[in-house]
Amino acid sequence: MLFNKIIFGPVKSRRLGTSLGVNLLPDDCKLCNFNCIYCECGFNFTKPDSHLPQRDDVKRILKETLTDFNRKNEHIDTITFAGNGEPTMHPQFAEIIDDVIELRNSICPTTKVSVLSNATLINKPKIFDALQKIDNNILKLDSGIEDTINLINQPVTKFSLEKTIENLRQFKGELTVQTLFFRGKYKGVEIDNTSDKEVAAWIEAIKKIKPKSVMIYTLDRPTPVKELYKADEQRLKEIAAIVENLGIKTQING
Repeated sequence: MLFNKIIFGPVKSRRLGTSLGVNLLPDDCKLCNFNCIYCECGFNFTKPDSHLPQRDDVKRILKETLTDFNRKNEHIDTITFAGNGEPTMHPQFAEIIDDVIELRNSICPTTKVSVLSNATLINKPKIFDALQKIDNNILKLDSGIEDTINLINQPVTKFSLEKTIENLRQFKGELTVQTLFFRGKYKGVEIDNTSDKEVAAWIEAIKKIKPKSVMIYTLDRPTPVKELYKADEQRLKEIAAIVENLGIKTQING
């Protein structure tokens, strides 16, 4: 499922309410520095004539859209950077964040600005500084075991779990860790990041990061790998209870 517009929705998000999406990636392909086996957009692929949306177009279309919703007295809970890949890969991500905040403040000041990111580029000062300006940093961490991340997220570039955790710590709690729990098989390897071993390692990572909240969820849409299955609802509740006992607010989306 690809998003074929720069601004899409609004959609009823399990996590964020009424969410107006911003897609900073091409509208005809999937471009990401992860290649997650569960991604609703499928595996990465590009086309020769694909292109990133221009900053001016993002600002113009978002302004038109927000003005229209404001005129109709329809509320948007959040403007969410998501779309066909990793939004922070856009070379003008920081500048676009500034544009969006400016539009939000002038047109719909009660609306939040959120970014769904895999956290791979937060080591770059420009990206980190831009994320400090928004309301909801929702950053992915699907396992506390590097081999598991390499299997299910399939980083396209060099990845270090240790460095990622340290970079997440730099938010000083002003972030939400997002984790998708599931089970299945890929390339002959059994996957279950709800196992005791996996959850224990993930909890240790959460203890180090100390986020203000955690979102845990499971599969909800078709995946490019067919042998993947939802996590058990009771198991999600058990994992959430462990996190809650750390004093961290936890949201379950089954």
